[in-house]
Amino acid sequence: MSTTADVIVVGAGIIGAACAYRLAERGLKVRLLEAASAAARGSTGKSAAGVRVQFTEAANVLLSWHSIQEYRQMPEAGYRPTGYLFLVPEEAWESHLRGVELQRGLGVPVEVYGLEAAQRWFAFEPEGLAGATFGPADGVVDPHGICIEYLRRARSLGAELHLETELLRAERRGRMWRLDTSRGAFEAPVVLNAAGAWAGEVGRRAGLNIPVQPARRMVFATAPLPQPLSGPLTIDLSSGFYFRPEGERLIFGKSNPADVGFAEGMDWSWLEPTLEAGMLRFPWFERLALDHRASWWGYYEVTPDHNPILGWMPGVEGWVNACGFSGHGVQQAAAVGRLMAEEIVDGRARLIDIDALRYERFSRAVEALERHIV
Repeated sequence: MSTTADVIVVGAGIIGAACAYRLAERGLKVRLLEAASAAARGSTGKSAAGVRVQFTEAANVLLSWHSIQEYRQMPEAGYRPTGYLFLVPEEAWESHLRGVELQRGLGVPVEVYGLEAAQRWFAFEPEGLAGATFGPADGVVDPHGICIEYLRRARSLGAELHLETELLRAERRGRMWRLDTSRGAFEAPVVLNAAGAWAGEVGRRAGLNIPVQPARRMVFATAPLPQPLSGPLTIDLSSGFYFRPEGERLIFGKSNPADVGFAEGMDWSWLEPTLEAGMLRFPWFERLALDHRASWWGYYEVTPDHNPILGWMPGVEGWVNACGFSGHGVQQAAAVGRLMAEEIVDGRARLIDIDALRYERFSRAVEALERHIV
């Protein structure tokens, strides 16, 4: 016997949870399939929890800005506007300021600082830098709290969550998708792929080519500091090194572009190049001790242009993608939930123009590249 619904959402991370809530809010019968034994066990639960509006593509700016507005109203989100500080190298300063102009034109707050003023929070070596930008509405949230609250809201509206339910294969049969899983068969006219780092594999099991692959990321944590620090998540754009205060500690990291695929566990060999990059800009990092037990790892879900894939799959009836966020899923989930409900119920998303993020862009000669990737 197959279980039927109006929409089947694959993945119960923060994106799938937000989409399920908004779809159920529109009166649809929704079922969420999650391969893990609990929700928010993938990228959501392993996120560094930052939210920011400082992007270079309009769609990304608006996705984050609309989401931040929603998180501000959610006690479960734990939103704290601690800010993001970008330290910008000389060769990128002109293009970075064009990004600031775009952000301000879209109505989001961004401030420009000289190098001396930017050291109001943390000291750094200014060599090679031209200036800094600060987003006062940027900050941190509780991704797990947001995800669980969206799931609670979805279930209160009739949505059903099926844990330990791995998608094995999917095929279109007439007007319905049939999904064979480890817990039986499900049928629905619409499938929403919100499987995070597994979104590419979910596509393959449906016979679809969805260019999303996992990329492992390390988040290192210091031992408790003698005196806790406060300030923004700070990013040195010349190296990609970032850090932010987290309670009595600092957490920090730097993406390894070669670390792709489903490798598991901490890559301690990446600590040395990460610290080398950090100490060049922040020499005081040399005095900090590391806490191995407080450090963790997780997956980004990356696309070729580091932008998400949103909306109907071209040439495939009833398949919708909301995946490939390349590290930005937590900060954009609230808006994506609303957009996917519009896309599925109304036929097209309206809240934000997502045409630049649709699958069709991969067939064009030029792809929009988001420059602010951390």
